[in-house]
Amino acid sequence: MHAQPGIFALGTVEHCYVELDLVRAAAGRELAVALATLSGPETTVAGVSVVVALRPELWASIAPDHAPAGVTSYHDIEGAGLRMPATQHDAFLWIAGGSRDAVFDSALRVIRQLEGIAEVATEVNGWLYQHDRDLTGFIDGTENPSMIEAPGVAAVPDGPGAGASIVLVQQWRHLPTFTRLTDTEQERVIGRTKPDSIELEGDAMPADSHVSRTVVEEDGKELKIYRRNTAYGGPTQHGTMFVAFCGEQRPFDLMLRKMAGAGDGIRDALTRHTEALTGAYYVAPSLPALAELLR
Repeated sequence: MHAQPGIFALGTVEHCYVELDLVRAAAGRELAVALATLSGPETTVAGVSVVVALRPELWASIAPDHAPAGVTSYHDIEGAGLRMPATQHDAFLWIAGGSRDAVFDSALRVIRQLEGIAEVATEVNGWLYQHDRDLTGFIDGTENPSMIEAPGVAAVPDGPGAGASIVLVQQWRHLPTFTRLTDTEQERVIGRTKPDSIELEGDAMPADSHVSRTVVEEDGKELKIYRRNTAYGGPTQHGTMFVAFCGEQRPFDLMLRKMAGAGDGIRDALTRHTEALTGAYYVAPSLPALAELLR
């Protein structure tokens, strides 16, 4: 499938997420070529992993033969008193590594290389918290597919855009209200036990729990996505960078609408203790598509 390997580069503890906007509307191809070069030198010289992605419509205009069909930019998601805002930009860059200085130096070098082509719209620095937990204290990504299954979930399997990934990027700020709940109350919000991430069963599982609202099934089959979340921020302002990959956009749309209670009015309980600050979709082209750009 030849998806970008940084999507699956587990174990990196430091992360930098950058969203970019074109300086000139006509510079889309120039930006795509500049980003394509990063899959080589940055990963081999600086020792970091890099994932590059572009706004769906921009990528489709540059390389229509390598664009997944029907993928669109993010639009506001609204439901039962909840709004997940759209903050769509032209490109997304994710640099990850084993040390803060390596990630910092690489991100700074890349931003300088893009001067005159694109400007930074957002920058968020992420980090791993207690190995595999988010800042609620619960294990994050329990439902993730195994590393054997992940490429089949995260990338388009065949046809137009084969090997590409649809990327959902959201920054969620955590509110102090969650820490005021007892552990039992927190477990009912999440839908899992806190120490060992065992899913609640039967009547113990609330209909508005995070697990209940993020597990999406269609025709009796669960629609999977591949999550690569990290924590961000400091003691006074912090939260989760939700970065997820899928071979199609539909599972994301269904999940977000279900979280918002757009269909049945049941809103994800976790969204009462977190706030969505951003929302955007991107396409991470396959390695062959990036190589073709460079040729």
